Amino acid sequence: MRFLLSKSRILSQTTTRPYVPAFTNAYKFSYKQQQQLRLLSESTRQTIEGVLSTAPVVLFMKGTPEFPQCGFSRASIQILGLQGVDPKKFAAFNVLEDNEIREGIKEYSNWPTIPQLYVNKEFIGGCDILVSMHQSGELEDLLEKEKVLVPPEETADANAEKPSS
Repeated sequence: MRFLLSKSRILSQTTTRPYVPAFTNAYKFSYKQQQQLRLLSESTRQTIEGVLSTAPVVLFMKGTPEFPQCGFSRASIQILGLQGVDPKKFAAFNVLEDNEIREGIKEYSNWPTIPQLYVNKEFIGGCDILVSMHQSGELEDLLEKEKVLVPPEETADANAEKPSS
């Protein structure tokens, strides 16, 4: 039997571990991932958890919703706007203002990039995940299930108040 890959390459491929998202139970983390979680300081963890408690939908982003400092943050804000997330149930955290949170949120979620979306304190994903979920309709289903969209009667009232041209 002939191998297409060298034996050392086969061994290295079989010893890698799959990515485990942060929202799964801690016992499912590899030893290395558990060590990385321990590097997050307690004060940073408390700050992140405090931010997550401010609203049902929280976006850790570069910049603000009014003035995003990154194309991925801008795209995430646009997607949430298209989905109709209630502004009263939304909070954004500008990671550029606090470098400890900027690095800490990556360890907290075990996700390497920003922006990061949380719904009811559960990590959903970054911009690439939001785009995919938006295109498939999964994001709309999730936001409806979590009751974070603008209620239909408010949408109808806003449309009725607009003068017709």
